[in-house]
Amino acid sequence: MTTATRDERLETIKDIVCDILEIEEDEVTEVSLFKEDHDADSLRAIEILAALEKKFGVVINQSELPRMVNLKGVYEVVSEPAGW
Repeated sequence: MTTATRDERLETIKDIVCDILEIEEDEVTEVSLFKEDHDADSLRAIEILAALEKKFGVVINQSELPRMVNLKGVYEVVSEPAGW
């Protein structure tokens, strides 16, 4: 089994985020802010968290939500329990 690269994992995270926020992938950058730039609310953030847990088989504490403001932050939060 091949190990996914950072770019591949980031692309998967981006797919999940774009699907939940109902936005086009080209609207999101690694540092664009979900709430400010893409009108995400706290419910969407929890949906993203749940989808990431399911996809990557990890448990993410809801106390990590404040760090999950953009793709870079989400990647960092997921990478810790996933051991990337």
